[in-house]
Amino acid sequence: MCALLIALAHIIWPSLTIDAITVTLIFIALVPWLAPLFKSLELPGGWKIEFQDLERARTKADKAGLLTSAPRNESEKQYSFQLVAQEDPKLALAGLRIEIEKRLNEIAESNGINAGKASVGRLLRILGEKELLSQEQRSVLSDMVGLLNAAVHGGEIDNRAAEWALDVGPRLVSALEIKIKKI
Repeated sequence: MCALLIALAHIIWPSLTIDAITVTLIFIALVPWLAPLFKSLELPGGWKIEFQDLERARTKADKAGLLTSAPRNESEKQYSFQLVAQEDPKLALAGLRIEIEKRLNEIAESNGINAGKASVGRLLRILGEKELLSQEQRSVLSDMVGLLNAAVHGGEIDNRAAEWALDVGPRLVSALEIKIKKI
């Protein structure tokens, strides 16, 4: 559509010069509306724009019942990943991943399961076999942990990742805490 408009402008005003800067500015102006169409965009100079993965994970987690409905009160204890989110989004995502693994271990332990030093994948399988997590919840958590790992190891992080961690993280960890059997 944009190309058609530029071609039409060129036909109407043939003396109009459309240089590389103009095309770049038009492209940058269109990026927010094109976001749903692509996962990432890498521009010359090392700019990388990440889209959609974290929001998709939020939607799946909510559908699987892995997010508490109300956000935590400010007066409640904050998780470590919340304290660093604005300064270092990558560290916040790593912290959220650690909190998820910690809660999965606590769910296993509170139900008499000795998981030892099991990986997250193994923990999810064990908790699924014991019917402490549904297949859908296991799948969502597996995808989310994989996404968090990739984000931490993949280099550039979208600035919205910190906002996502602050919104979704406490609700997810809180929902997992509900599954821990109080001894």
